[in-house]
Amino acid sequence: MTELDAVVLGAGVAGLYQLHQLREQGLRVKAFDAAGDVGGTWWWNRYPGARFDSEGYIYQYLFDEKLYKDWSWSQKFPGQPEIERWMHYVTDRLDLRKDIQFGTRITSAHYDEGRGRWLVHTDQGDVIDTQFFVSCAGMLSAPLRNIPGIESFSGQLVFTSAYPAEGPDLAGKRVGVVGVGATGIQVIQTIASEVGHLTVFARTPQYMLPMKNPTYGPEDQDWYKSRFEELKATIPYTFSGFEYDFEHAWADCSPERRQEILEEIYQDGSLKLWLAGFGEVFFVEEISEAVSEFVRDKMRARLRGDQHLIDTLVPTDYGFGTHRVPLENGYLEVYHQDNVDLVNVRDNAIAQIRPEGIELADGTLHEFDVIILATGFDAGTGALTRIDVRGRDNRSLAEEWGQDIRTTMGLGKHGYPNLLTTAVPLAPSAALCNMTTCLQQQTEWISGAIRDLKADGKTTIEPTAEGEDAWVAHHEELANATLVPKTTSWYLGSNVPGKPRRLLSYIGGVGTYRQKCEDEAAGGYPTFSRT
Repeated sequence: MTELDAVVLGAGVAGLYQLHQLREQGLRVKAFDAAGDVGGTWWWNRYPGARFDSEGYIYQYLFDEKLYKDWSWSQKFPGQPEIERWMHYVTDRLDLRKDIQFGTRITSAHYDEGRGRWLVHTDQGDVIDTQFFVSCAGMLSAPLRNIPGIESFSGQLVFTSAYPAEGPDLAGKRVGVVGVGATGIQVIQTIASEVGHLTVFARTPQYMLPMKNPTYGPEDQDWYKSRFEELKATIPYTFSGFEYDFEHAWADCSPERRQEILEEIYQDGSLKLWLAGFGEVFFVEEISEAVSEFVRDKMRARLRGDQHLIDTLVPTDYGFGTHRVPLENGYLEVYHQDNVDLVNVRDNAIAQIRPEGIELADGTLHEFDVIILATGFDAGTGALTRIDVRGRDNRSLAEEWGQDIRTTMGLGKHGYPNLLTTAVPLAPSAALCNMTTCLQQQTEWISGAIRDLKADGKTTIEPTAEGEDAWVAHHEELANATLVPKTTSWYLGSNVPGKPRRLLSYIGGVGTYRQKCEDEAAGGYPTFSRT
């Protein structure tokens, strides 16, 4: 048995920084990750076309100016190989590797109330006795694999969430892709020119925005590096943790001016139309419909009046921005290629995978050499509910979240002392944030909470029942004032059968959330019990 002060689950963006901070406090700490190396999302997701849709220069750590400036991105929205190299750069600069155990999955974490410590087990036989158990497992790290017959396929079947580093050879092959979310879009637009024939199975259409991804030379790199102080002072306080924020009020603009603004922001080639256009799009049906129709018009024009493509790919039953908005580069044009077919499975669902390929509910069989599944995740909760996490009185986190998804600020759960969490529900990091912005803030708060606990001579910190009730009520009040809960998407856990329906992400804004967290700490942690 190993005795530690803290166990960190995960070695991605949050886990690396959390490990660094706790180690700087002098704690005995170790991180564990099932992956073969650092990177989290950027280690697992090696599928063709994987890249940022946050600008590279804001998807960075901001706690160390030299660390920031000594890395140079080659594009505005870099691809997975470059992102993974950046993660290695950070790991090596901070000398973190010696305190990370790779290829190791934590299988259980049980709280010993009598001793005030956690007993953590891994699939490699490790047993760790630790005071703090800190989850940095990520909000999209528990993939869904719920199509019947997966094991029966006689060709090569891969999940985008665990794509082989070398990848299958797709040249000249009959390839099927299931899923047209952000990941599916990146895959489809990348492989369409390489495969022999591509068949895409689409259920839920997506609003999407075109990506403009210029190459960065020395002048561009100097430009963004010179903005370090500006970015550090701005990014953590915007609505979404990006550098831009909402600037325009719908009521203050004439119809002509609204159209000009929409067109101007659309041409930016980023997520700006979603996260810095008109904030009323989240609240007012008529404004949501007007912006949605603007985006639909752009998509219809690119689909050249092909009604099958329009019916399958252009959303009409929910508003722009109430789902995740993907960026794309030539995606819609792929469907005009002679070697690409689009199958609408909204009303004729995938029934099963057979040895030959994919069978639909009506019995139609599509035969393939390779199947790529971009079928999503059990977001926010899945990483921890797949571990046997037990708190006071042997209560099960999987069972509790299976009944009602509740946390205090996404930083802890009542009944689980010294379990501190990032990227779980009821914080912006569950979906509505540039991830590095929110994960830095959450790990810094956790580090501060542990430091304050020790300074005050206490050993445990746990959300109170009253504090949790108050945060859930606040979260629901904000969520229900918007149009987002009226939709069906992974934002509400709708993609996981039986999952309690609740908006996973705090929608009050990144800056607002940060202030509430800072107030909690400055006020002596009033919604937490510290003993």
